[in-house]
Amino acid sequence: MQTLKQLSAQLKNKQVSATELAQSYLDRIAASDLNAFTSIDPALTLAQAKDADARIAGGNAGELTGLPIAHKDIFVTRGWPSTAGSKMLSGYDSPFDASVVEQFRTAGMVTLGKLNCDEFAMGSSNENSYFGAVKNPWDKGAVPGGSSGGSAAAVAGGLTPAATGTDTGGSIRQPAALCGITGIKPTYGRVSRYGMIAFASSLDQGGPMAWTAEDCAMLLNGMTQFDPRDSTAIEREPEDFTRHLGDSLAGLKIGVPKEYFGEGLAADVQAAIQAALKEYEKLGATLVEVSLPKTAMSIPAYYVIAPAEASSNLSRFDGVRYGHRAKDYTDLSDMYCKTRAEGFGDEVKRRILIGAYVLSHGYYDAYYLQAQKIRRLIANDFQQAFQSCEVIMGPVAPTVAWDLGSKANDPVANYLADIYTLSTSLAGLPGMSIPVGFGQGEKHAKRPVGLQLIGNYFNEAKLLNVAHQFQLATDWHTRRPQV
Repeated sequence: MQTLKQLSAQLKNKQVSATELAQSYLDRIAASDLNAFTSIDPALTLAQAKDADARIAGGNAGELTGLPIAHKDIFVTRGWPSTAGSKMLSGYDSPFDASVVEQFRTAGMVTLGKLNCDEFAMGSSNENSYFGAVKNPWDKGAVPGGSSGGSAAAVAGGLTPAATGTDTGGSIRQPAALCGITGIKPTYGRVSRYGMIAFASSLDQGGPMAWTAEDCAMLLNGMTQFDPRDSTAIEREPEDFTRHLGDSLAGLKIGVPKEYFGEGLAADVQAAIQAALKEYEKLGATLVEVSLPKTAMSIPAYYVIAPAEASSNLSRFDGVRYGHRAKDYTDLSDMYCKTRAEGFGDEVKRRILIGAYVLSHGYYDAYYLQAQKIRRLIANDFQQAFQSCEVIMGPVAPTVAWDLGSKANDPVANYLADIYTLSTSLAGLPGMSIPVGFGQGEKHAKRPVGLQLIGNYFNEAKLLNVAHQFQLATDWHTRRPQV
């Protein structure tokens, strides 16, 4: 299980070909029981690898050429089904690539397949997928986190060296933490949403997942080109996200929110986080207590705003143009009702109903409008905190990965697992997770703990170096599960 940086060097030095590399990962995928992939096409993958080998031989290769990657099944792709983990889109073949997929293909990366995810990216455990739950490689009785659980499990399980994910309320950071890998959610608008099947348009953001911060920096270089097809994309000058890797952390001020270390944080998670903060002090950083007083309000605000946007976005799935259609119906209205009843899972239906309710006449002002006001207050809290620090650190999740099925009948318990990640998404800030140790699971198996790093807008390059310096000084990111 090598890093992208290591594999890139091997390809450049002709120690391995892109075809051999792709085949080795396809073999691992075929032998895996993690349920991380929803679809693979070896012939298509090997054809892309052959093209990459030709580019390398012709001297036209870039840093990413020939490297394997797999895409969360929320990004549409030509050649592989694009389902968003839902029966509603089961078997749907997109006629175009998502912008992120297109950019990586242009760079010469080789697609291994599509990755399992919570249906329409709605969930924190990857148990809401139409294709079944994904297993955590560290403990197959545990959840991998969600909604990018397939992406995190595939990287941690050695099925791909890199994966794309999406983060609406923590769906890159939380599964990265629970599976012991590195993942980053960039500033909202940094990565094009074109071709990303929408959940909540003002929150959804794509990002990379890999073993190291250095790998994530390489991937961000390949996926942040401005795309005018996305009206929410922010046009900025191209930048090299690896440019700060190697900068000293001497004098760095790290904000530690007191609200992140109160009731609800498990003792084993807190111990790992505190040990990581001490390591940062050894690297020359200074810890500063900061306050994010609206943290507790992020859950109700998010679970008004996100379902409201989901209710609007998912109205397009009605059986008329694409995807699932009920077989037996009497008229158009009956077709709509039966198609949506059959095609959507319970969690998606729950959020559609909540969203329709808070947007309805008489409740818009009382719920949706108030939630948007709270969202602004949460963003203001972060800006106040950044006046006394350069980066904010704390836990990603209040516990390590929980057992599969243990929260299946308690959706609120799943929602509470996002308490530390939601506010960052509501504010549109960049945030990432890096592995910093292990806690004890419910069956006393070691399960990973992730440290969350939050930066100010468009500070991804600096954030990645803060993570990179920690990974140079420690070996948590080198630990691998026994797969």
